[in-house]
Amino acid sequence: MSITLPLIDLSPFLPDAVETWPDPAAHQAAKLSTASALFDACHDVGFFYLTGHGIPEELRKGVLDEARTWFNKSSEEEKQKIKRWDLGKGPGGSGDSARGYQKVGENVTGGAKDWHEAIDLYRPVPPTSPPYSVIKGPNLWPSLESSPSFQPTFETYIERLLELGYAMMRAMSLALHPSPPKEDLFLPYLKDPFWVMRIIGYPPLEGEGVSCGEHSDYGCTTFLLADDTKGALQVRDKDGSWLNADPVDGAYVVNIGDMIETWTNGLWKSTIHRVVHKGNNYRVSVPFFFEPDWHARIAPFDVCLNKTGGQQHYPEVVYGDHLVSKVSRNFYGGDSAQDTDAVVTKEPGHQNAAPKSALQNLGARIGCCTVS
Repeated sequence: MSITLPLIDLSPFLPDAVETWPDPAAHQAAKLSTASALFDACHDVGFFYLTGHGIPEELRKGVLDEARTWFNKSSEEEKQKIKRWDLGKGPGGSGDSARGYQKVGENVTGGAKDWHEAIDLYRPVPPTSPPYSVIKGPNLWPSLESSPSFQPTFETYIERLLELGYAMMRAMSLALHPSPPKEDLFLPYLKDPFWVMRIIGYPPLEGEGVSCGEHSDYGCTTFLLADDTKGALQVRDKDGSWLNADPVDGAYVVNIGDMIETWTNGLWKSTIHRVVHKGNNYRVSVPFFFEPDWHARIAPFDVCLNKTGGQQHYPEVVYGDHLVSKVSRNFYGGDSAQDTDAVVTKEPGHQNAAPKSALQNLGARIGCCTVS
């Protein structure tokens, strides 16, 4: 069964919006209209379709084409050149446990192997020498010789998505604080925002199982670009049933992550989702995760405390610690997790529960970082 997600038009928050709404009062009214619809979408579902995003369709198509070509035409030897290595492993001990290519079955969600291959990219960090700590190595790109347009296409795309991420967070701020209108709730935590991108290829499932196990995303906002495959991405409804979130032409599928749930004190939920690709085609998706600053300390906003009864249900968490503990479990099923005291999680299916301690919840909610 397919779900009809809310449709959100972000165009009033883009830089060129004044050309459409030259009158300031009309522009503000358009922003408030989008913010109201966005509040309902985040509160009721946690997923929505995003239009008016300003990303050229030619660029979006180019990203999917580059990904599909690399997965389908690269030799196994070529793929292994950018292999993800466990911490301290690999040439010269260069593995950071996160960046690079993963073969089918290498990524783990909830202790079970996922049926997809992927390249994981993270915001570059200041260069150091191996051995690296978790996530602190360099990104591993396909070679310019074999794939000359791959890296330039994705780097251009990432820059556009960072701009989109800021616009989305201003809209979310207004959604939470419409009167008096406030668009800067999140800005103190976005001075140097982190980002994550997964480039994912899904071969058809062989028998039972899932392509990516059920999970929530861990940061702010996920922008999913995917091909036109239907019946793969599934969102868990409040009654526990799974509903298909099929792609819509020209739109992103967007969902909120754990940090948004914490900031809002549970007013908005980070919705559980999974991927089950049983079609005959090779599915390609590219989720981009717009995140807070690495050292940002995330705690419920006062405005959200007021909207949720005044009691704080979520402890403060440092975003980078939360990220490291999640990523540490994506390939080990939990044996090598670090900084687990910082994790904020909730039990699947218990939508209104305040979190238990981080360690109690960890087993119930750990998942990979992908939405698609």
